[in-house]
Amino acid sequence: MANTLKITLVKSPIGAVPKQKATVAAMGLRKMHQTVELPDNAATRGQIQRVNHLVKVEEA
Repeated sequence: MANTLKITLVKSPIGAVPKQKATVAAMGLRKMHQTVELPDNAATRGQIQRVNHLVKVEEA
């Protein structure tokens, strides 16, 4: 059972809605192809759902 998720920014948030840009920044993603590990909880899943077209998610 994985309790962390590997989240990678695969598309630039430059043309995205400001709320989506803020979500990407709140996840700790600043550069393209940067990967962060975040806990697998409801808050993180909600962030992923909001910007799922910009990120790639893997179970760590």
